[in-house]
Amino acid sequence: MTRGPGGHSPAIVTHHLKGMHFPASKDDLLDRARDNGAGQDVLEVLESFPEGEEFETLADVMKAYGESDQAPQTGVIDRKP
Repeated sequence: MTRGPGGHSPAIVTHHLKGMHFPASKDDLLDRARDNGAGQDVLEVLESFPEGEEFETLADVMKAYGESDQAPQTGVIDRKP
């Protein structure tokens, strides 16, 4: 399964954006995600999107999510032995 930033499946983002009407701004996405119970990790990735960007479709959101290099700040350090 393909994973996005923070190791989460992109499906988690689509789940938390259920009911989103497009076009939508970054603030619209954040509001919908919060209303749908998104965790801090998802919110941090959405918050990393550029200000002023308008998303025409959910596919545009997923493209931005895939391009995001914002790793969620979970407090967990991934160390390899």
